[in-house]
Amino acid sequence: MEWYLAVLKKYLVFTGRATRTEYWMFALFNVIISIVLSIIGYVVVGGNGQSALSSLYSLAVLLPSLGVSVRRLHDTNRSGWWLLISLVPIIGIIVLIVFLVQDSDPGDNRYGPNPKQPTITPAPAV
Repeated sequence: MEWYLAVLKKYLVFTGRATRTEYWMFALFNVIISIVLSIIGYVVVGGNGQSALSSLYSLAVLLPSLGVSVRRLHDTNRSGWWLLISLVPIIGIIVLIVFLVQDSDPGDNRYGPNPKQPTITPAPAV
C-alpha cells in the first residue's frame, strides 16, 4: 500500500525515475480498487453500466498513472513520449509493456540517479 500512496503523493510529478516495483504495485492496487468499485457499483446500481464511483476513481488517478508511467520509462532511459505508442493497436501495447518490465538503466541517466541505488550522503563534520 505504501507504493500506491507514494505515487499519489507525486500526483503531478513527471520528472525523475520510478522503479519496476513502484510502477507495478501502483498498477496492481489500481486494478484491485477498480474491481472493488465496479462490484460495489454493480450491486448498488445494477445492470451492466460502469458506475459513477468507478468513473470518478479512474479520473482521479489518471494523472498519477501517467506520471508514474513516464517516470518508469525514464528509468529505462526512454522519453515519456513513448506512452503514445500504446495508441497503435495491439503491437503498441505489447511494445509498451516490454519497455515497462525492463530493468532500470544502470547508474545515472539523463533523467536522474538510479532509484535502486542508495544515495550516500557524507557524514557531518565534527
